[in-house]
Amino acid sequence: MKAPTTPTAPATAAVPSPAAALPAAEAPVRRRGRDERGTGASVALHLTVITACLIAVFPLVWVLWISLRGADGWKDPRNLSGGLDLTNYAHVLGDTEFLTWFGNSLIVAFFTTLLGVFIAASSGYAISRMRFPGQKPLMWVFLITQMFPIAVLIVPIYNIFSDLRLVDSHAGLVLAYCSTAVPFCAWMLKGYFDTIPHEIDEAGRVDGLTPFGTFYRLALPLARPGLAVTGFYAFITAWGEVAYATALISSDENKTLAAGLQTFVGQHTSNWGAMTAASVLITIPAALVFFFAQKGLVSGLTAGGTKG
Repeated sequence: MKAPTTPTAPATAAVPSPAAALPAAEAPVRRRGRDERGTGASVALHLTVITACLIAVFPLVWVLWISLRGADGWKDPRNLSGGLDLTNYAHVLGDTEFLTWFGNSLIVAFFTTLLGVFIAASSGYAISRMRFPGQKPLMWVFLITQMFPIAVLIVPIYNIFSDLRLVDSHAGLVLAYCSTAVPFCAWMLKGYFDTIPHEIDEAGRVDGLTPFGTFYRLALPLARPGLAVTGFYAFITAWGEVAYATALISSDENKTLAAGLQTFVGQHTSNWGAMTAASVLITIPAALVFFFAQKGLVSGLTAGGTKG
């Protein structure tokens, strides 16, 4: 006899939960920020920067390449079979007056930097800190002086220096370069001195310092970045200037590099090998000055342009 079976409950269909009935929530889409660049923009930016760097470096590399190609290497610089040598450098250093020109340029550039920075720093500090009759006209004179091109100033400066017997002398050339460098440097240092708090000057006067003592002991040490910028500008102004050096210097023993290199250019032909070798040698002092002044260049340029 079979045992009675107990009835089983009918299978019920699974009822979906309300949460399962809703569609799955989509993952939030991250939007690019305003300052973020896409992949295409980054690639285009890097290509632009690389292209600009190559364009900037190419003339320097080309001059260096021609200078190492020998006396006649400039005629066919694409020919790689000739090799590299120092013939052009030996000719420039041994057969020309390059070392004399180089020494004269160093003397003129050094004294232009020293005198120009001293005048610009003292005048910039005076305009920034003191109130005196003719202050605004002096500022306008500094500004207007920059508006005249050197070609307009050569004749009057030559006449003045001729009366003072400063033509064909290093002193006259230094003064001519200072007339170009001082206005710009004074304006830049004036803006830099404006960023130094006046309380420092008041503390110096309380300690018994004279106005010049306050300027020399307190203001100048704080203005080192600005002095680096103006010193570099004054040096480059004297080192690479051509117009004044050609007009004011006539004797061979007083020629600077700007005037001496013109002897490599003849009426019908030019000694490109010697010119390129001399150009490479000329860049060495400027590069050294930039190397030692680069720490203060960025901070000096940014701080001198704003007040506060």
